[in-house]
Amino acid sequence: MDRRYYSLDSHLKETFGEKVYKITLNGGMTCPNRDGHIGTGGCIFCSANGSGDFAGSPDLSVTEQLAGGKRLLRSKRPIQSYIAYFQAFTNTYAPAAYLEKIFTEAISDPDVKVLSVATRPDCLGRDVIELLSRLNRIKPVWVELGLQTIHPQTVRMIRRGYDTGVFSQAVRDLRAAGIDVIVHVILYLPGETPEMMLETIDYLNRCDIQGIKLQLLHVLEGTDLAHLYRSAPFHLPDLEEYIHMLGQCILRLRPDIVIHRLTGDGPKDLLIAPLWTSAKRTVLNRLHQYLKQNNIWQGKEYHG
Repeated sequence: MDRRYYSLDSHLKETFGEKVYKITLNGGMTCPNRDGHIGTGGCIFCSANGSGDFAGSPDLSVTEQLAGGKRLLRSKRPIQSYIAYFQAFTNTYAPAAYLEKIFTEAISDPDVKVLSVATRPDCLGRDVIELLSRLNRIKPVWVELGLQTIHPQTVRMIRRGYDTGVFSQAVRDLRAAGIDVIVHVILYLPGETPEMMLETIDYLNRCDIQGIKLQLLHVLEGTDLAHLYRSAPFHLPDLEEYIHMLGQCILRLRPDIVIHRLTGDGPKDLLIAPLWTSAKRTVLNRLHQYLKQNNIWQGKEYHG
């Protein structure tokens, strides 16, 4: 098999013997970077829905959201297995008793194979990690952490609200509890050079992580990033530049790390730039062509 990188699809087929599809859920939580605990504006790139623009409605129960997601996916193809993905806002920012209720409701669905929880590394108290560890003995639990970058000047600019040491400790705590960690990285944050982006990749190679999501920065309507982009436009790559950057990341990335995402497709009614990202299939097809043409394999230039 000409597998240029270790994709999530490959990992799921190896683990479960079939394709597994993601249903995005909304647990009705907010974020400490929005409610005043850390800040009120959130990260500058985050939409009003807290990165949960494709998630279900918090007015529905988890069971109802899963049922709706299944109906939508099954209308396109026969599907039997799912990932319950709590995506919107910070999905451990609530009392452990409430988290236990909604997470248990999700994994109680016999069609759900994995529980995936997107959160901040500063919202993982001991009681929450103990809960996730218990659930992980029932079905696999993944925790997705939004690192984005390791560079302090960028961290301040995007208003992330915690330093990289907090992230490192969260990874150690989660791994000690036996939980897989997936890390979100945003490429082409304002002011970041290719060398800086690759330094973030090199840092993650040294961490005990199991997966990564690479995302090109999207400028979305209604965000502080949109105001910045309009007042002082910063560089965003065209398709070919982005494909080249992805190739460099793949070359450097530790070969055992599962790549969960290589591009994204922000809501078309909110997307300001780059507009070419809305053609997700075109981006991936061009990437696969580029990797083959340039003999790029994941980890080919990794020196661990």
